[in-house]
Amino acid sequence: METIGHFVNGAAAACESGRARPVFDPATGEQTAEVGLATDAEVDAAVAAAAAAFGEWRETSLAARTKLMFAFRNLVEAKAGEIAARLTAEHGKVRSDALGEVARGLENIEYACGLADLLKGSFNSQASSGVDVYTVRQPLGVVAGITPFNFPAMVPLWMIPNAVACGNTFVLKPSERDPSAPRLLAELFAEAGFPPGVLNVVNGDKTAVDRLLTHPGVAAVSFVGSTPIARYVYETGTAAGKRVQALGGAKNHMVVLPDADINLAADAAVSAAYGSAGERCMAVSVVVAVGECADPLVDAIKVRIDKLRIGPGDDPDSEMGPLITREHRDRVASYIGAGEREGAAVVVDGRDAAFDGDGFFLGVSLLDRVTADMSVYCDEIFGPVLCVVRVDSYHEAVGLIEDNPWGNGAAVFTRDGGAARQFQLDADAGMVGINVPIPVPVGYHSFGGWKSSLFGDTHMYGPEGVHFFTKAKAVTARWPEPADSSVDLGFPRNR
Repeated sequence: METIGHFVNGAAAACESGRARPVFDPATGEQTAEVGLATDAEVDAAVAAAAAAFGEWRETSLAARTKLMFAFRNLVEAKAGEIAARLTAEHGKVRSDALGEVARGLENIEYACGLADLLKGSFNSQASSGVDVYTVRQPLGVVAGITPFNFPAMVPLWMIPNAVACGNTFVLKPSERDPSAPRLLAELFAEAGFPPGVLNVVNGDKTAVDRLLTHPGVAAVSFVGSTPIARYVYETGTAAGKRVQALGGAKNHMVVLPDADINLAADAAVSAAYGSAGERCMAVSVVVAVGECADPLVDAIKVRIDKLRIGPGDDPDSEMGPLITREHRDRVASYIGAGEREGAAVVVDGRDAAFDGDGFFLGVSLLDRVTADMSVYCDEIFGPVLCVVRVDSYHEAVGLIEDNPWGNGAAVFTRDGGAARQFQLDADAGMVGINVPIPVPVGYHSFGGWKSSLFGDTHMYGPEGVHFFTKAKAVTARWPEPADSSVDLGFPRNR
């Protein structure tokens, strides 16, 4: 059985803790490897390697950094198929979703390739007589990322390229459930020519997380995960004096107005709710059907569900794969019964789907006539369960979004430009889609929600990512007259 270890100071590092956890193929239920879990000492070694590399790396020219980032970008593109295969093997997502994840990660590397422009400061000449004032952005030092199981390649690439381009060195703690893809990224990083210690990977559980959050040598922590853990990461890290951005969970609403294209909305609902088995923080969890569109919309979604192909991620005919673990599958399935007991109409019951073998499969579910007091509405299920809430008006729909504790994403489907424009103003969420169900910004904007979907005040990647991984310094400069002012330099003085 392969044991997946750490990657420290530019080379593989075996885990010495004696602790490990199994890594499964979710499509078969079989253990395929194990991953070592770091001790405090192993985390300390990774931080020490990053600290040792920081001094030289921060002095590396922008031109040299850019060249290395381009080389890394090209290697990730060339190895996209291999990265995607690892995602499918350990997470279970279908090939198209896995390749899409790599593509969205590449966007962030490409953005970081423009670091010479991103790190420009500002300058005011003659702020006072003979005085110039300017700002520069400087790296923080050793920074860390703690990333989730659902996007084991993309989310590290939300963090690493910007952090490193800005002159920081990085310690990544990926999910222990699917560690192979982030390990491959670290290997490609070294192959691109980045100095040893600039990027380090330590696998682990809460022990590793807590050590990163309290380590005096770590200046900042970036996190993506569930809301309870995001709150814990933020509170623990900031109490230790660190800069922290912690992105939490979501309950994303897709509002369908009566004038919407029902076929477009139904296609969007199915892909956004069930893609990647619903295991994504931007998945549509709730369709809010306004007025008379409810019946035809539910019927259209059901027709599409009946045609959905569920199977192993490496099967080219599969449109949805398994869930990440057996325990998570069973938890998600339990919500279907809970919704039915609480009064929801179960239009499609994913528990009825039959699958061969011991994989962690669950069929998709559609629950109609859900209300805001039901557990299927109140909880983040993080699986292929779509709820339909029926309301009479636009204002009721917007009120649902406003009253929800999360504020990651919201979408509206309509043909009316005025309604769409009003929705983008009214929706109480950090990312809004107009006839787009999953409004994840491109790499040169920034990703992040509001309310309980974000702890901290800085969104992920893009311009806000650069600000998070740098600190601004203002410089005020005056040049006095030289000691020997009799030397004629050919220009008038005291101007």
